[in-house]
Amino acid sequence: MSSTPLPPLVCLAGPTASGKTAAALALAAALQARGHALELISVDSALVYQGMDIGTAKPSAAERAAVIHHLIDIRDPLQAYSAAEFVADTQALAQTIRGRGAVPLLVGGTMLYFKALFDGIDDMPAADAAVRAQLDARARMQGWPALHAELARVDPVTAARLAPQDSQRIQRALEVWTVSGRPLSSFHGRAAAPADARQAPAHRLFSLEPDDRAWLHARIAQRFDAMLADGLVAEVEGLRARGDLDPDLPSMRCVGYRQAWEMLDGVYPPAELRERGVAATRQLAKRQITWLRSMPQRQIVACDAPNALQTACTAILPVLLAQADGKPAA
Repeated sequence: MSSTPLPPLVCLAGPTASGKTAAALALAAALQARGHALELISVDSALVYQGMDIGTAKPSAAERAAVIHHLIDIRDPLQAYSAAEFVADTQALAQTIRGRGAVPLLVGGTMLYFKALFDGIDDMPAADAAVRAQLDARARMQGWPALHAELARVDPVTAARLAPQDSQRIQRALEVWTVSGRPLSSFHGRAAAPADARQAPAHRLFSLEPDDRAWLHARIAQRFDAMLADGLVAEVEGLRARGDLDPDLPSMRCVGYRQAWEMLDGVYPPAELRERGVAATRQLAKRQITWLRSMPQRQIVACDAPNALQTACTAILPVLLAQADGKPAA
């Protein structure tokens, strides 16, 4: 990855179901009313995948027609997409968007991508199939909580933000440790850090976070119910029917897809899908909020407040307008 600092960017983060898309579309309309164009760069590791629309809450065709969205539908579910690729793509996109007189706004909930953007990330070891197979075999015998406990001994920083059953991330962290002898957390914040911290880009991070976690839990349940009604299971059945995908791929480990795949495999009955999907999404939201709390530079907007959308626009719009006018993002 290049160590060249990115130009200052405006970012809107938050846990799943916190209202990021609605806020971004409102900001785009407000900016357009003032004679400026806004383009959105997705910060979401699930939205990159083609054919995964319902379970990712992908923006609708109408929403994507109203505002240009980037980094959506750029990978087949068989392919991986890394944080390093995200930063490189975002750097190129931001320059292109500004070159045509528009303003970029980063929107999403994949906090590793935000952290890589803000702090940089070293080139990490590539995936090692043999090491992964060994870890999978150990997990079958000992369980992922046991491997999580092992990770806590060698990389407590990473382990602290992972759930004991988060097999995908536990496996990757232990893989990096096994291959490199370095904890995964040691790769963050090194390569792209500028020699002079005063030259670091003044990225602005706004975060939609609930004061009352129960509000978010209710939104998560409502949205998962809507996904089921819209055909999530049929979408996963279609992906399975391709014949080249498996449940260990990053795409199929996305929340909702993993639970539907397991249900279709007979791991548990269909009647349990909703409960398991909602629980997994709540765990995802908890991890996202933990990540956000490690970013003290963020400006928080209470997404469960009655006037949350107006408050978010009031806070973020002046920063976007300043960028549109060619001023620093003060």
